Amino acid sequence: MQKAKVRKVSTDRLTSNLPQERKEQLCASLGNVELTLLYKASVHGYNASAFHQRCDRQGPTLLVAYNSPGYIFGGYTSVDYARSGQQITDEEAFLFSFQGGTCSYMKVNSGYNARYDDAKWPNFGQQLFFCYNNQPAVYHQGGNAFNINTSSMYGNETQLSECEVYKVEQEPQVSVEEKPWRNVEWTAERRDEVMGLIRNHKPLMTSISRVRILMIGPVGAGKSSFFNSINSIFTGHVTNKAMSGSAGTSLTVQFRTYPVNDGREGKPLPFVLCDTMGLEEQSGAGLDTDDISSILQGHIPDRYKFNPMAPFQPDEQKASRPASLQEKIHCVVYVIDATKISLMSDQLEEKLTAIRRKVNSLGIAQIVLMTKVDEACPLVEEDLQSLYVSSYIKTKVQEVSSRLGVPVSCVLPVKNYSQELELELNCDVLLLTALQQMLRFADDYFDDIRPVEDKPI
Repeated sequence: MQKAKVRKVSTDRLTSNLPQERKEQLCASLGNVELTLLYKASVHGYNASAFHQRCDRQGPTLLVAYNSPGYIFGGYTSVDYARSGQQITDEEAFLFSFQGGTCSYMKVNSGYNARYDDAKWPNFGQQLFFCYNNQPAVYHQGGNAFNINTSSMYGNETQLSECEVYKVEQEPQVSVEEKPWRNVEWTAERRDEVMGLIRNHKPLMTSISRVRILMIGPVGAGKSSFFNSINSIFTGHVTNKAMSGSAGTSLTVQFRTYPVNDGREGKPLPFVLCDTMGLEEQSGAGLDTDDISSILQGHIPDRYKFNPMAPFQPDEQKASRPASLQEKIHCVVYVIDATKISLMSDQLEEKLTAIRRKVNSLGIAQIVLMTKVDEACPLVEEDLQSLYVSSYIKTKVQEVSSRLGVPVSCVLPVKNYSQELELELNCDVLLLTALQQMLRFADDYFDDIRPVEDKPI
């Protein structure tokens, strides 16, 4: 069997117990795949509800269990967990076991169901149950779907020391489209042209001096990094004015309005980037959706410190005075990590849907910024100019469009500055093009709300 190329396992802040050698063997049996750790029983709990919350509707998955004698064993299914109450036919399903230098694989027997898809703990063939009775245990009750020898599979030691479930994704295809699916000029002349258009931009409504753009997105998606990147381009070197990073909880805890100057001593540019606390899955954590409503309507002041347990309450004097259009938000940008789109939880998707409904009701322009495209696709990592000939990035754009309910034309892939020490032309072109689209969309919003008599005939 040809040894497959194995990428580093993405652990999403979880530590995998799977040894590198075993990982390579499993990946070789599955083809060119990427493993993402979804569930770790010692962290999330040995119970069915925790398993299903993390693993349902994630596509093909690999379950890996461990016990004290040193057996590493489990199973693969190519069909989603969905608590459907149905028997699952899956010819690709198999069980495996490693112990010392030996390894074995057991395919599902022809004519038998691979598993029963219920709301309980994971099972294979309704023979082998993991996290049985919500305990760190494996249970075998006999059956014919798999030819299981419990002695050779796990040494008859039913107590588990760990149980992990990995999402299994095929390596991003590095196929190249015959022609770009979007046209971009990757030249210094084009970068300078867009910078000039942004410098000279005048909002469609004369009462507005600067377009206010609100960045919303999950923790770690790159909201603050986008501001730092735009600020870097106009400053002339990489800057880190807004706190950014990859912490598990939001580094941004205040509402910040960031003007950008044309050079360190230059005049303010005609836009303000507004940064918010990151969205989180759990209720009572991250940015409260009620706070977003207050931000959109211009009620929350710069440097207001968010409290996830209590939304913003304006004082009575300010609440009685409606905010001016200059104080309100004119364009909303959803910042989504390209490497995490498939892993977006139902809770986070529901929060984004609720926010979109509110933004839609106010008629505010909306765009999606898809970040970390270089981390999502090896082709793009090698050459950013390959972005719009990458079939994989195209599918990710379509996926985020479908999940957030926005047109594909409103999804803009970018790479923020993160580890670079110097500016790069290709990054600049993508970032500036995205910013230009935000200003154009804001003008669409202004055109929609300004009085009819103010519009040219």
